[in-house]
Amino acid sequence: MELVVTRNWKKADYTIGRLYVNGIFFCNTLEPPVKPTKQHPKGCIPLGRYEVSMNIISPKYSKKSAYMWCGGRLPRLQGVSGFDGILIHAGNNVKDTAGCILVGANTVTGGLTGSQSTLKSLWTLLEVAYKQREDIYIQITDK
Repeated sequence: MELVVTRNWKKADYTIGRLYVNGIFFCNTLEPPVKPTKQHPKGCIPLGRYEVSMNIISPKYSKKSAYMWCGGRLPRLQGVSGFDGILIHAGNNVKDTAGCILVGANTVTGGLTGSQSTLKSLWTLLEVAYKQREDIYIQITDK
């Protein structure tokens, strides 16, 4: 399975993109700004292609009620230079990420809506690929 995030709107405080699954638009994404800020001293993750793991439980999310449906087992990007524990998860604004990729609908300026339901839909697709032992990759690109 191939995921692609195109960073379309790079603002001073956030980055909005589009997520494609096997070449088909799936949802919008929200990341920290490209350039480092006080709140996000590393900025967003480097452009590149990363393997996505579906078999690691996140200690941070495994006990949160909003993530009980997946047991805290969220998609995790592997081998991101300078970053550790980069996940794809739900969130509505840039304060909800420390570098991770948030998913949802970009219906508000600088934020997302419908993030939990979008994550569940994406997770379901990724879980099928994982159970079928497909390799899952994500490519982060600029528009």
